[in-house]
Amino acid sequence: MSSPQKPHTDSDHTGVESPAARVECYAGHRAEESPRQFFIGKRKIEVREIIDRWLDPDHRYFKVRGSDQGVYILRHDSQADRWDMILFDSGRRDETRLSST
Repeated sequence: MSSPQKPHTDSDHTGVESPAARVECYAGHRAEESPRQFFIGKRKIEVREIIDRWLDPDHRYFKVRGSDQGVYILRHDSQADRWDMILFDSGRRDETRLSST
């Protein structure tokens, strides 16, 4: 009997594990893909707003506001074609609220 599979996580450069996310994207008229909704486990979160986006040599990042009013940072590894959620802020506590949210 095999043991249940553990959800895949990926360590970033700090050694902190980030959960994998399934992201559905929309390719606009310039063919740039932007996340429209994503799933953390079975939970579906629609992207209500893209707050910011940026690139580094290996990844694309999107800071988004979800349908639950939370703020997420999603990271896309284009070589591995893999998405991770690397940050979540519920926005419910002033002392932990991210800037520009």
